[in-house]
Amino acid sequence: MRTRDSNKEDIVKQKAIEMLVKQGIEGFGMNRLAKESGVSVATLYIYYTDKEDLIKKIGIEIGKNFFAEMMKDFSADMPFIDGLRKQWENRAKFMINNMNQMACWEILQNSSHSDYIVQESVKDFKTIMMRFFENAVNRKEMIPVSKEVFWSIAYGPLYALLRFHNKGKSMGGFPFALTTAIQDEAFELVIKALTP
Repeated sequence: MRTRDSNKEDIVKQKAIEMLVKQGIEGFGMNRLAKESGVSVATLYIYYTDKEDLIKKIGIEIGKNFFAEMMKDFSADMPFIDGLRKQWENRAKFMINNMNQMACWEILQNSSHSDYIVQESVKDFKTIMMRFFENAVNRKEMIPVSKEVFWSIAYGPLYALLRFHNKGKSMGGFPFALTTAIQDEAFELVIKALTP
């Protein structure tokens, strides 16, 4: 039996992410991945049982990395404004530094694999974020809203700005890069919307 080579496995993962972003799930295939990665198709099957297994494992790994980054220097017991600011900083940093992974994550979130990937990626994260949300409401640091409204208001503006940053242009087609000043301006408006 052939052994795993972590360097080859890393190349395969990177190429798979690139291909999924460029070609989508429908255009993605194991033969093409093997060729792009400079390995044999048989080598791929050392790491993954099939295309579906590969897609799920890559999605779970991206999700776990993303959610681990969001938890850095964050606690569910933090004051609401401090905790939300830390979430914004962590999310923006990860998304800017890992644009290809985030583009792949977005594609996988709109696929039939989404529920499985999210379930396997966010087990502890959901619990921590729910506690943060409930603590903020209970301490009257945040107005009581549904989780869906909170999520939309709390993170929607940041994700929109990050999409502009990723494209390098705004809605009007003007050059755009996310700066601390722009991020702070949006954050202050979010805080006004969510606090009493």
